[in-house]
Amino acid sequence: MTRAALGLSLLAVAVLGSALGAVYTKHQSRKLFVQLQALQEEQTQMDVQWGQLQLEQSAWDTHGRIEGLARSELQMHIPEPADVVIVRP
Repeated sequence: MTRAALGLSLLAVAVLGSALGAVYTKHQSRKLFVQLQALQEEQTQMDVQWGQLQLEQSAWDTHGRIEGLARSELQMHIPEPADVVIVRP
């Protein structure tokens, strides 16, 4: 085999290897992009759920609800003005 034929063969192998590397890299890039899109969708769903949970928490923390629970479950009531004692240091 002549030197030119050997050089041409090595060049062909290098070109083929480079082409296969480019195809593999493009495939990995697309696969990772699909994974990124799925994770972004999951993040969006979690953001929506977080907002709903914050709304629910604010509804549970209203003063009227807490006062109603204090009256019904703990039998608490607002003291009469005569029963209030102010302590000064």
